[in-house]
Amino acid sequence: MIKKWMLKAIVQKTISFLPYSQHLNYFFQKHVTRGVFLSETYLEDRLEHARNHIGAWERHSDGAPLRQTLELGAGWYPVVPVALFLYGAEHIRTVDITLLTNTRHLQTTIGKMLDCADQGKLGQFIQFKPERLEQLRKLAERCSTMSFEAIAEALHIEYLVQDARQLPVETGAIDLVHSNNTFEHIYPEILSGILQEFARIVRPGGVQSHFIDLSDHFAHFDHSISIYNFLCFSPAAWRWIDNSVQPLNRLRIPDYRELYRIAGIPISEEQLRPGDVDALQSVSVHAVFQKFTEAENAVSHGYFFSKTS
Repeated sequence: MIKKWMLKAIVQKTISFLPYSQHLNYFFQKHVTRGVFLSETYLEDRLEHARNHIGAWERHSDGAPLRQTLELGAGWYPVVPVALFLYGAEHIRTVDITLLTNTRHLQTTIGKMLDCADQGKLGQFIQFKPERLEQLRKLAERCSTMSFEAIAEALHIEYLVQDARQLPVETGAIDLVHSNNTFEHIYPEILSGILQEFARIVRPGGVQSHFIDLSDHFAHFDHSISIYNFLCFSPAAWRWIDNSVQPLNRLRIPDYRELYRIAGIPISEEQLRPGDVDALQSVSVHAVFQKFTEAENAVSHGYFFSKTS
């Protein structure tokens, strides 16, 4: 019997060859895999990322106020950008090759963030400014009649729909660059250029904070396979499985360290989840990954924090 992850791979591979592939993939994930809703679990996961990015800023920055931020991978719901707005950031940029969000998603995010505040949970994640929370409440009262652009402007968010290797940002202009679950979807030759661009735009004393998911994302959908399942395949075989709407580069932690070294970005702090070596040993790891130790291959998630000198 064909496994669920294989069916998903076939569908996404087919979608990747069609016009408007990202929109079709959104429809597929919304109505079939049901993975694009802003659930309480998803909201709190993103707020946890916001807390860690802000924590990295507070630990590693030069103590100046956080004003200019840039996010790689805008996604469907701008939870982290709205959290940064509540924290007090003045200009919040978010860049993606495709605009995945819309007016309704902005409205949903605002409503969920206010619900979180009303339940007394928001302060567990971020230290927000009361005046910014009040601005968000007032925005919620009128955003049903506002355009996407007007809502984004009220939140101090600027959406950049373009290649992140050539950003319309002045050298040394950004205080904090951050991403969540994005690096793993970018092939190394492109990610290398993005990191070099980040090195250009972050100011001295600024910070980068990136969360990477190194697991097989098909395992998130099909629990019958290991999070290391994709390490079984040769590069040639993986090209047949992988797709352009939600690609996976399969890079391991040493690969990311090397990309940082090439870009000239120091890694000031790592927070790595060691994963499950026993689960890894149950998988027939392809020779291309055997240059790494079991511990390196087993890392499932990790943060890289960098202070710019």
